Amino acid sequence: MVGAKPVVVAVDGSEAASTAVVWAARTASLAKLPLRIVTVTHVPAFYYSEPYLADSFREELESTARARLESAAVLARESVDGPLEVVTDRLQGRVTQTLIDVSEHASVLALGPRGHGEFTGLIVGSVSSALATHSQCPVAIVRGRTLDGAPPNMGPVVVGVDGSEHSEAALDAAFAQASIRNAPLVAVNVWSDVTVQPSLGATPEDPQWSNIQAGEEAVLAERLAGHVDQYPEVIVERVVARDRPVRVLSEYAEAAQLIVVGSRGRGGFRGMLLGSTSNALLHTADCPVMIVRPL
Repeated sequence: MVGAKPVVVAVDGSEAASTAVVWAARTASLAKLPLRIVTVTHVPAFYYSEPYLADSFREELESTARARLESAAVLARESVDGPLEVVTDRLQGRVTQTLIDVSEHASVLALGPRGHGEFTGLIVGSVSSALATHSQCPVAIVRGRTLDGAPPNMGPVVVGVDGSEHSEAALDAAFAQASIRNAPLVAVNVWSDVTVQPSLGATPEDPQWSNIQAGEEAVLAERLAGHVDQYPEVIVERVVARDRPVRVLSEYAEAAQLIVVGSRGRGGFRGMLLGSTSNALLHTADCPVMIVRPL
């Protein structure tokens, strides 16, 4: 697709990065987009105290990076049935800022949940967290139940909805992903994350509970309306629950092929920023997690 932003995957030679390559290749193939595989090399400042050390280390990094990219490109092409346009790039600089810059020209940026080598910081809470907060495109942290990055093909795409600007962006991404994957979409609105004892009236029979539940169902229907019209082929299941957001979403992750959430939210998802619901899902979800923020 001429001029289309590619799916980008960052690799560092780790098994986690290989899983991300498989996921990204399949996503690019389904979306009919090119795949760009990048690796980042960085020579720490202390090497420059002895120029020959810096030169030697740089040459070693370059050689390793070339081999890493070639291997990832082979894996990507082997992961899809049809043709796939693959480009590879070796970039220099600090990992986080370099990948933030790359994200400006990507449709999706895929990462493994952790890595090694030049991606020493590529664990949930460092590079991944920074990208989920500052990326210029959706970030997919590819984790889950299989080694080859292939969650159940028939599983749904699950999206967290709370009516905020961030969840609206998540809805856009979730419907697009469900459409290309020919997958059903489960839209989850969790309207409270506060545990209240039944003795205080927190039961489904309580009139206030029922009124809030009905109101949240209406909010969810309203938020979905335009997307349903745009993607009539996507089958949508609506879930409104009073529970902890991470608990409900994690339960759906057991059968999902992808969870999509905003980088933060409000209402029942008011804590949805890295360090709370989104962060918990990055650590616990049994499938890839896509973090989306409004741009």
